Amino acid sequence: MTFRKSVLKGTGTALSDRVFIKKKKKRDRRTFEKRALATIIAAFFAVLFLMPIILTVTNSFMSASEISSNYGQVFSTTDTGGKTYISEKVNLKFIPDIVSFSQYITVLLKSPDYLFKFWNSVILVVPIVGFQLLVAALASYGFTRYRSRIKEIIFFVYIILMLMPYQVTLVPNYLVSGWLNIIDTRWAIWLPGIFSPFAVYLLTKFMRRIPTSVIEAAQIDGAGEWQIFRRICMPLCKGCMCSIAILIFIDYWNMVEQPLILLSDEAMHPLSVFLSKINAGEIGLAFAVATIYMVPTLLVFLYGEDYLVEGITYQGGIKG
Repeated sequence: MTFRKSVLKGTGTALSDRVFIKKKKKRDRRTFEKRALATIIAAFFAVLFLMPIILTVTNSFMSASEISSNYGQVFSTTDTGGKTYISEKVNLKFIPDIVSFSQYITVLLKSPDYLFKFWNSVILVVPIVGFQLLVAALASYGFTRYRSRIKEIIFFVYIILMLMPYQVTLVPNYLVSGWLNIIDTRWAIWLPGIFSPFAVYLLTKFMRRIPTSVIEAAQIDGAGEWQIFRRICMPLCKGCMCSIAILIFIDYWNMVEQPLILLSDEAMHPLSVFLSKINAGEIGLAFAVATIYMVPTLLVFLYGEDYLVEGITYQGGIKG
C-alpha cells in the first residue's frame, strides 16, 4: 500500500513537471514572437527614417547629368520662375551608376562660399552652446540651493518661456535687439540663444535630484558654496550637461528664422539658410553640401550618445 502511494506520488510529480515545462516553452515562444515582431517593426521604422539620409549621401556622389535625369522634373522651372507640373515619375536611386566627386570638389575647393557659410554656422552656434551651459549651471545652482517663493515664480516664468515657440518670441527679440542696436550683428543671435530657458529648466530639474545629504556632508567637512558647486554639483551633472549641449547644438545648428529676420547681410547667414537657395538650381551641389552639413551633428551625437542616455536616465543617488 505504501509502495503504491509512492509510485502514484512520483507519477504525479513527473506529470506536473512535464506540464510546467510545456507551459514554460509555450510562454517562451510567445515572448520570442513578441520580441521578433517588435524588432521587425522597429527595423522598418529605422529604415524608413534613415532613407532620406542615405539618399542624400549616396546621391551626393552622382554626376550632375545623372541627378538631372533622375530628378530634373522636380526642380525644373518655367520661364517666369515658377515650378512646372511633374508629369513623369521621379526615379529615386540609392546607388549611383558612376561614383563622382565633382560636387565635393566644387564645394570644398572651387567655391569658397559654401565653406564661408559653414564657418558662419560654427561661429554662431559654438558660443551659444558654451555660454548657455555656463548661464544654466549658475542659474540652476541658485534655483536648487536657495529656494523661495519668488524664485519659484521666476522658475515658473522660465517654464512658460520654454513652452513658447520661437515664432512667438521673435517680435520681442527683434524689438529688444533694435533697442540694443545689435540688429545685423551676431549678438542678435548670440544673446537670445545664450539666455534661452531650455538649459536652465533641464539642469535645475536634474540638479534637484542630487541628495541633500551629499551637500550637507560637504558642508560639515567645511566646503563653501563655490566648492560645493565646482566639486560636487558639476561632476554629478556632467552627463546632463553633455546631453543638454547636444540638444542645444542640434537645435541651433538647424536654425533658419533667427538669421533670416535678425541678419539682413547674407554674408553672415549660416549654411542652414544658404541650403534653401542652393536647392533652387544646383541640386547636385545641394546633396553634397547637405551631407557635409550633417557631419558635425552626427559626430556630436555619436560622441555624446552615452552621456545623452546617462543624462536622461540618471535619478540621483549616493555612491558608497
